[in-house]
Amino acid sequence: MLVGTVKEIKNHEYRVGLTPESAHELVAHGHTVLVETGAGAGIGAADEAYVAAGAQIVATAAEVFARAEMVVKVKEPQAVERAMLREGQILYTYLHLAPDPEQTADLVKSGAVCIAYETVTDAAGGLPLLKPMSQVAGRMAIQAGATALEKAHGGRGVLLGGVPGVLPAKVAVIGGGVVGFNAAQMAAGLGADVTIIDRSPEVLERLATHFESRAKTLYAGKANIAAAVAEADLVIGAVLVPGAAAPKLVTREMLATMKPGAVLVDVAIDQGGCFETSHATTHAEPTYVVDGVVHYCVANMPGGVARTSTYALNNVTLPHALAIANLGWKAALARNEHLANGLNVAFGKVTYEAVAKDLGYAYTPAAELIG
Repeated sequence: MLVGTVKEIKNHEYRVGLTPESAHELVAHGHTVLVETGAGAGIGAADEAYVAAGAQIVATAAEVFARAEMVVKVKEPQAVERAMLREGQILYTYLHLAPDPEQTADLVKSGAVCIAYETVTDAAGGLPLLKPMSQVAGRMAIQAGATALEKAHGGRGVLLGGVPGVLPAKVAVIGGGVVGFNAAQMAAGLGADVTIIDRSPEVLERLATHFESRAKTLYAGKANIAAAVAEADLVIGAVLVPGAAAPKLVTREMLATMKPGAVLVDVAIDQGGCFETSHATTHAEPTYVVDGVVHYCVANMPGGVARTSTYALNNVTLPHALAIANLGWKAALARNEHLANGLNVAFGKVTYEAVAKDLGYAYTPAAELIG
């Protein structure tokens, strides 16, 4: 198969779909790999490294899209990229379609076969292609929140861990999944006063056992969320409904109860955000203020640590990329039901139920197209 990767063009996105090592694996399996010149610059991978791996360097993204049977990316295709997709071409990347009707409409129109990292599952019911980026984002959320809390960045001027004689900051983490767990680990490690909020008794029990006295747990009832947000210096939104838009758990009214200069970090922004006042920001302008509360809503947080993120991502995406390239998309998805769960759009049909429901499309089960 002819597999291509391009330089990401989303604002301050430095990750790349294929590392030189991943390109080498594909070439070793008999495939041809096209790489847009400069695609790996953001992770310190020069064109020469790809050439040494057996890949071919091409001058433009347009050439990659025109020639490749499968395009491997990191972030959702931007409008100019979506216009270059063709019927039957495989797009393998993060998509986050539920809060993005324009992208969905363009992918449906293209007829491309669009496999989303974030909805591929595993035998344990997890999301293995999302997990490493959730780990990165959860840890970065605390770094970003700590910076935003500094007075020079509009925050309250509070140090997360405090100092002897001064209480630490109160951190509320809404969601006890991979993002929430990693955020809580970082915050607790810095000495903050951490409360993790989740609706699953099993998750709360697991978190309480792990953290013991280093973090508290709280059931995610509306009153409990409101009380925790009112007391917090930093709130981390770490809620995920796979493939669907995130629920709005922190309302505009709740902001009025918060301390001036408190910070909200919405890690769920890729799926529309879990704060009512959230809208996507970039690494160039990461924050804005609503009712005296600082909002950090960068939609590609892991892009800020591009090298770590790219290698962590390739570790989990490459095996599926190889399967698709070796077998073809239909056979690869037929053989692996968990990879089949990644199919979101194909040949003009929406094949992921949550996306179809959220955006008003007719739902076509992936199995009908896979055969």
